[in-house]
Amino acid sequence: MHTKRPLILASGSPRRRELLSLMGLSYEVDPSDADERVGDDLSPEEIVLELSRRKALSVAPRHPDCLVLAADTIVYLDGVLGKPGTKERAAQMLARLSGRWHGVYTGLALYDAATDKLLQRAEYTRVHFARLTPREIEEYVETGEPLDKAGGYGIQGMGGMFIDRIEGSHSGVIGLPMSALREMLAEI
Repeated sequence: MHTKRPLILASGSPRRRELLSLMGLSYEVDPSDADERVGDDLSPEEIVLELSRRKALSVAPRHPDCLVLAADTIVYLDGVLGKPGTKERAAQMLARLSGRWHGVYTGLALYDAATDKLLQRAEYTRVHFARLTPREIEEYVETGEPLDKAGGYGIQGMGGMFIDRIEGSHSGVIGLPMSALREMLAEI
């Protein structure tokens, strides 16, 4: 797959870069520094759409003749589960997810800076965690992987062994729903 104009990824995520490369797309990386604070009154879908829009538009002025792609992903279970940052918070999140379904929302924004056209899409995926023992949680947390991952796990890493069912986009859970992006690129 190719784009007629240069594609800019407004993210420093290595996982998003890997997924774009798997699609055969050429791109440059220019991470966004957009404000990611949002109000408590937004739904999960509204959050990811707003943040992906902000990210794309914050990078676009530096690339006036390009397509700018931005994404935002959140894990949701009775509220947004962000990046835990500490081992204690990671263990709490994993215990909460254990044996339960949760939602992963990924918002995409594709901005054509040359025409001022913005396409957006939100993808929702239901993910079920296997029931974890306290020892499994402790061992996983000790690897350090959960600390910088939304929801305290990475489906593309060791955390994938805890996912026993998924309904929706696997690549969306990783952070870039490839099928949705393909459709957006075709439209723009």
